[in-house]
Amino acid sequence: MDIVLRAVLIVVSIIATRELLVRIRKSRMQIEDSVFWVLLAFLCILLALFPRVLYFFTDLLNMRSPANLLFMFMIAMLLYKCFQLSMHISVLEERIRTLAQDQALEKLAEEDRTAEADPAKRLQGEAKRKMLQAKAAGIREAGAAAKKNSPAGAAAAERTAAAKVPEVSE
Repeated sequence: MDIVLRAVLIVVSIIATRELLVRIRKSRMQIEDSVFWVLLAFLCILLALFPRVLYFFTDLLNMRSPANLLFMFMIAMLLYKCFQLSMHISVLEERIRTLAQDQALEKLAEEDRTAEADPAKRLQGEAKRKMLQAKAAGIREAGAAAKKNSPAGAAAAERTAAAKVPEVSE
């Protein structure tokens, strides 16, 4: 590995690590997310300082070029990070859906408290609440099935849960 390339790799890794630490300090990035990037930058520094390690693994894996091994490793690491972020997004979407359902139920309860004087509004509010509770239960069941099944099964379960209870018009 050329000395200029090694120097560039070290400088870029140090700058990236510094930027990550600044973002953590300013609370723009969570520590859990930044650990991955700091470790990856540290690995790049190690490979720049000790390029024989890369050559050793290239020979061990019977690959033609250290660049191929490096690209393969980086692609694998980025795919891992992509999968990890995808799982995190799924958890957050489920949380948002649950919070929205809970908020809707709380809003209906508030409407029930204010509409107790009018019996017609109270009956309408009770019917609306029952329908929303049934829909929320169906969506939660679909979410539980989604955790057990494939993504295609999750989408189908969510569609059937949504189809169980018709939308309430005001």
